[in-house]
Amino acid sequence: MSSSDPNSKIDLLDLPEVTARKIKKANAPPKELENNGLVSFVEHVLFPASLLLDGERSFKVDREGAEPLVYKGIESLKQDYAADVLTPQLLKPAVNLALRRLLDPIQNEFTSSPEWQEIEKKAYPIEAPKEKKQKTKKDKGSKYPGAAKAEEQAEQGKEPSQATASDVGKSASEAMDMLSVQ
Repeated sequence: MSSSDPNSKIDLLDLPEVTARKIKKANAPPKELENNGLVSFVEHVLFPASLLLDGERSFKVDREGAEPLVYKGIESLKQDYAADVLTPQLLKPAVNLALRRLLDPIQNEFTSSPEWQEIEKKAYPIEAPKEKKQKTKKDKGSKYPGAAKAEEQAEQGKEPSQATASDVGKSASEAMDMLSVQ
């Protein structure tokens, strides 16, 4: 689980709907034990936690219309998962339920303690959203060369064809004089 991706970790203060969504989206390919985060989570978190809560290692998976599956060890859970007796559709709700059993008392203690809430505010201050950069429209010109001159002449009230004749001069020598070329 990577803490840089908020959807790949479970925070102690995550709301029940948030943890349910994260577990629902967790990658748990059927019959595969390699790189299966949920099976590892049961093995390394939920089994040890059940020992603390209940005095024995156990993990219960409720099934609709059938007896629940109760596992006392990880090996039997892994065997059932590999044999597709325990499917991701059964495992995910069971993991969520067991996780809520762990997190609910912690969250209740947190919400009832102003001291803990103050500590959280100091440890994780809420950042103001960053202002977005204002986009400025670039002047890319026109796809027609000389269009800017024509627009400028139009602003002066001259037609482009008229402006060229009157501004350049009537003869080559006048044009050369206007250009200051000698």
